[in-house]
Amino acid sequence: MDVLEKAKILGTAGKFDSCGPKSCEVNINSGLGGIYHAKAENKNCKIFKTLIDNSCTFDCKYCSNSTSCKTKKTAYKQEELPKLFNYLNKTMDVDGLFLSSGVSGTADKATQKMIDSVKILRNKYNYKGYVHFKVLPGTSYELIKQASELANRMSINIESPNKTIMSELSSCKDYKTDILRRQAWISKMNLSSGHTTQMIVNNISTDKDILKMVDWEYENLKPKRVYYSAFKPIKGTPLENEKATKISRQNFLYNTDFLMRDYGYKLKEFYSIMDDEMLPIQDPKLAIAMQNFDSPIDINESNYEELIRIPGIGPKSAKYISTKKEKITKYEELQKIGIRLNRAKPFISVNGKKQMMLNQF
Repeated sequence: MDVLEKAKILGTAGKFDSCGPKSCEVNINSGLGGIYHAKAENKNCKIFKTLIDNSCTFDCKYCSNSTSCKTKKTAYKQEELPKLFNYLNKTMDVDGLFLSSGVSGTADKATQKMIDSVKILRNKYNYKGYVHFKVLPGTSYELIKQASELANRMSINIESPNKTIMSELSSCKDYKTDILRRQAWISKMNLSSGHTTQMIVNNISTDKDILKMVDWEYENLKPKRVYYSAFKPIKGTPLENEKATKISRQNFLYNTDFLMRDYGYKLKEFYSIMDDEMLPIQDPKLAIAMQNFDSPIDINESNYEELIRIPGIGPKSAKYISTKKEKITKYEELQKIGIRLNRAKPFISVNGKKQMMLNQF
């Protein structure tokens, strides 16, 4: 099998590692998979996401690479991936490498292959750019440490919110030892872009299960991001007949995550809007605002903590308004500083003017 055919198979297999809340668009239509537009640190970049080997000894019920799934198996030889990526970097302006692997043999054996390829890329091809290194469950501390010296960012997918749900998905992974312990090690590594993790959103776990674990993650292991992946059944896997998770549920979890990380919302605030441990089918910030605001608040007499909870107002605009000495007298002034008036109007009054609250309709 030639390198381009391998790249198509292994690049397609790498698509399940998330780059963000919206589906990334494949930039290349020539048959080579794996090149995605991604947004990192407010900059758009091209990333080549690929596995180094799609053979796997794990039995994860959702994965096309699992031992029970009869997908076409292949792997890069040691020199092949660095040479291919160097070509993509030089000729197609691919900015970064997102490298993962199936657990072919053992986690350490697969990880060593990944490390060797990145070393060649760094040393032989003098590549100084971005490398995201996916840590495999059960990898030894020494190899994780070696990988951290080559990578800008690392991650290990926790996949599920607790060990009980993990046991429903795979019999090969010890949630606490193989995953959380490794994640704790990664969190202490000196990485320029920190570490992340990813969770599958399926019908086995509730939103409360997920957010409880996410809250613990941010408090204790401090990942840069938790990514959410709506479950999609894959033909040939034990879960091929299960229903796909709606993308809207994934997106509302991203909304909630954003409010927890950047807006200072507490976990218990989301419990108050849940029904049967699930978030409502609407923007969680709007749902909380509708529950907590009895009447519009005066935009000029509100503090930062009040303003940040108004739909359409973000941290920058809330800080600007709360520290502004001159009074705001027109809605147009709010629009100029980036406030989404159609969302904010029902919750604020400006110079005595107010719109009817949503719950009064």
